[in-house]
Amino acid sequence: MRLTRYFLPVLKDTPAEASIASHRLMLRAGMIRQASAGIYSWLPLGFKVLRKLEDIVHEEQIRAGHIPMLMPTLQPADLWRESGRYDDYGKEMLRITDRHGRDMLYGPTNEELITDIFRNSVNSYKELPKTLYHIQWKFRDEVRPRFGVMRGREFFMKDGYSFDIDEAGALHAYNRHLVSYLRTYERMGLQAIPMRADTGPIGGDHSHEFLVLAKTGESEVFYDRAVTDMKLGDREVDFDSVEQCQAIFDEFTTPYARTDETHDEALFNEVPEERRMSARGIEVGQIFYFGTKYSAAMGAEVVMPDGSRKPVEMGSHGIGVSRLVGALIEANHDDNGIIWPESVAPFGAGIVNLKQGDSAADAACEGLYQALTRAGIDPLYDDRDERAGAKFATMDLIGLPWRITVAPRGLKNGVVELTSRRTGETEEMSPEAAVDRLTQIYAKV
Repeated sequence: MRLTRYFLPVLKDTPAEASIASHRLMLRAGMIRQASAGIYSWLPLGFKVLRKLEDIVHEEQIRAGHIPMLMPTLQPADLWRESGRYDDYGKEMLRITDRHGRDMLYGPTNEELITDIFRNSVNSYKELPKTLYHIQWKFRDEVRPRFGVMRGREFFMKDGYSFDIDEAGALHAYNRHLVSYLRTYERMGLQAIPMRADTGPIGGDHSHEFLVLAKTGESEVFYDRAVTDMKLGDREVDFDSVEQCQAIFDEFTTPYARTDETHDEALFNEVPEERRMSARGIEVGQIFYFGTKYSAAMGAEVVMPDGSRKPVEMGSHGIGVSRLVGALIEANHDDNGIIWPESVAPFGAGIVNLKQGDSAADAACEGLYQALTRAGIDPLYDDRDERAGAKFATMDLIGLPWRITVAPRGLKNGVVELTSRRTGETEEMSPEAAVDRLTQIYAKV
């Protein structure tokens, strides 16, 4: 993309309402604009990042054997009355009456709707297990929306729902989701620690939240420092293997890690003192196993081999996709702007022409632009007639992982500059070598 053709409304000044880094930088970098309190328009740069995160989530869900679908944002209130949650959920639920007088709601989550779909579609135990998921906009009417997309009223979320014959199968689904989430976050360049959590209004007996450590986190967390050294890495996972998923679950949840709601001071004190840590954390996902809480209330049953009918065992599993954009920025920024990991960057590299209109510089930038595009690196070419400082400031602000700087003086020696946004290190090399280097880097992403 050429910057003169792109829509990138960057701001020089920080809006007064932005109190944390991710909110400030998303506004300044032209990623979002507020429509009303806690509700944002996603501008092209922000939308591009959001779609990259969504793609990673889809890929890892499908890798784990989960089936994508799409449910509506509006739901009939009668389903929530069946489960008993319509009156219990509270004022965060946006309740609506349509023109025919029917009570509706803007979905904050989808347990009731997916249970209704299941009970009208599946009858036999032979059709289980199944896990269905979608990525959809949700709405929760927060009393004090703040921190930009981190605590907005409208948010983009992956929510999945598992259906199993018995508790053993449901717990395998739970473990499978934990493993798939670990891989998902690592691919995004994040360390999200699974921590034992409260189940809240979803209900159930088992829940883990995935938290990214950050000073601006909403939750106080307590953990064994050993968990910060753990990585799933590139290991092959057979998601059908109960034993392997259980082993990974045990590996990542045995070290102490809990949110403040489930913190146990006595257990925490069993951790060696030098490894006892407390911090703030940003929640980016949560998994639940709640058994027959919804299936029994709503009649989601299957016929068993002996002819009896049994409520299915269920779980729900969510990832806050739009919230992840904010969490990534909180974990990856400096005083100059955002620092995107390669896997989620809106553009793979920026090309900065220091002398727009110079025939040699223009030709070199055009050659780089075409070569990077052919390599699938998706460059952003700053072809504006602007001073060098303004171009560098824009590139630093929007946080592209790599910048290629083209100047007439360097071209006389046959070189351009390749700069890492994360380290600030710059190397001189030929344009062809710069393309080769970036091709090698992105081949590993």
